[in-house]
Amino acid sequence: MLPPHVASATSPAVRDQPDGGSGAAAKNDPLRAAELANPALILEVRGISKRYGGVNALTEVSLSLHPAEVVALVGDNGAGKSTFVKIVSGIEQPDSGSFLFGGAPISLKTPKAAAAIGIQTVYQDLALCDTLDTVQNMFLGNELRRPWYLGFRMARAQMEITAQRLLSNLGARIPNLSTPVGALSGGQRQAAAICRAFLTDPRVVILDEPTAALGVAQRAEVLALIERLRARGVAVLVISHDLHEIEAIADRVIVFRLGRIVAEMKRGAYTQQEVVSAIMGVRSNG
Repeated sequence: MLPPHVASATSPAVRDQPDGGSGAAAKNDPLRAAELANPALILEVRGISKRYGGVNALTEVSLSLHPAEVVALVGDNGAGKSTFVKIVSGIEQPDSGSFLFGGAPISLKTPKAAAAIGIQTVYQDLALCDTLDTVQNMFLGNELRRPWYLGFRMARAQMEITAQRLLSNLGARIPNLSTPVGALSGGQRQAAAICRAFLTDPRVVILDEPTAALGVAQRAEVLALIERLRARGVAVLVISHDLHEIEAIADRVIVFRLGRIVAEMKRGAYTQQEVVSAIMGVRSNG
């Protein structure tokens, strides 16, 4: 039997129901019940501030994420994007501010707490072990094991089935799951890291520079994967410096500068020059 965190992400009994199995889950999950009552919003961040000594890393930052939406965070190095992501991921704690998930107040004290309510972060380094294969990486630290009377041996076949199902559901292409991830392409490695996040059935996925150092074909694979995340109703938060990619995939662009949000632009209602001007803090001529 799959453990709860795996079963919730892969069980046909959950995925195939019209409401995603949400009726029964909501009875025992107040956060899920609040989300169902307010489906227009998943995550709200209100007035988050963070100070490191004499440096204001974030000042009164507020934003919201909606289902099936891709939001891009842009800004120079040191603008506050990474600090914001660390706070939302539960790695850092804000000095002030609050969070709501589906309208219900939440606390993000640890990465485990963030993951438990459905927030998963895929960092730029991917945190993959090159000598392990895709299945081993996806289940690292959460390995499925056989019952005690079978010696608690790892259930490799069951993990392969689950891994293949997740990869297939997200349209990710990794021909041989036994190949060490160190031998995979950049796009395949990114896909493996994103699919690993889906073991916990996330509602918000944060991607830190997902196409950095990738070739053209590999970038296209990752962008297509982001589109599939949106199609599944996931809210995707992307940190990127590539304005061409952002223009292609983002429903909204949020500009950070000196720890503050200085601009928010909707798809089709801005030019790249306007984004650059906001990043630099100068008046746009557009």
